[in-house]
Amino acid sequence: MSIAETPITDFGGSHTATGDGVHLVARRYRKGVRLDTHMHREAQLVYAARGTMQVTTPKGRWLVPPDRAVWVPARMEHSIDVLADIEMRTLYFDLAWLKRERRSASLEAEFVVRVSRLLHEAILALFDGRNNPDRTELLVGLAVLELHHAEDPATFIPLPQEPRCRRAADIVLGEPTGAHEIEALARVVGTSARTLSRLFSSETQLSFKSWCQRARIAAAIEKLSMEANVSVKQLASDLGYASVPAFSHAFRQVTGKTPTEFSANK
Repeated sequence: MSIAETPITDFGGSHTATGDGVHLVARRYRKGVRLDTHMHREAQLVYAARGTMQVTTPKGRWLVPPDRAVWVPARMEHSIDVLADIEMRTLYFDLAWLKRERRSASLEAEFVVRVSRLLHEAILALFDGRNNPDRTELLVGLAVLELHHAEDPATFIPLPQEPRCRRAADIVLGEPTGAHEIEALARVVGTSARTLSRLFSSETQLSFKSWCQRARIAAAIEKLSMEANVSVKQLASDLGYASVPAFSHAFRQVTGKTPTEFSANK
């Protein structure tokens, strides 16, 4: 694992420093690229103006389609998998900047935000080449302010830490289209269904059924992001949904779009 001395060290791309502790980095990544586990001395807001990525931290996996962004605190281990070609726009914040702005306490944990139109435009405006310090300061402040009104845990798959529960979770994630029954999983990992159910609730704050549904939707997002001309009907069947409407409803709950709408805008 590496610790980047400055944000530009690991990511390259078009880099601009605002002069007061904020760095702006624009970078393109092709589908299939993986940025292995690393951390930065700075906190960062990672946004893909186009494309889909998956950010993994010790707590879990965060699916980040185009209308989401992810906040990663300083020195937080994370990796990034590019599921579809992305135009990444990243804001890096020195800890001194966060402390000066009195925002560090509320930004100590990672989270995903639903990107409003205002946040989208603010981020893109920071990369439009108009290097006016006063304008940049206002846009950065606006972007950070918007973070506090848009947290969205729907695309987060919490990863349990208890060994038996984690093994069960890994089995489901390894085959999200499988019909996983908690009784069978409990036998495989060496515990009872009742204990495993309790562990999932305490470790992930989700019921086993809800956790599995979130894992299935994450698999759907990944497939729709990485492949062209996916049959929504076949995908719904593969994931164990009784009908396309049932699948579309579950998918919309997480992404805010139907599978067809997501594919059209990926």
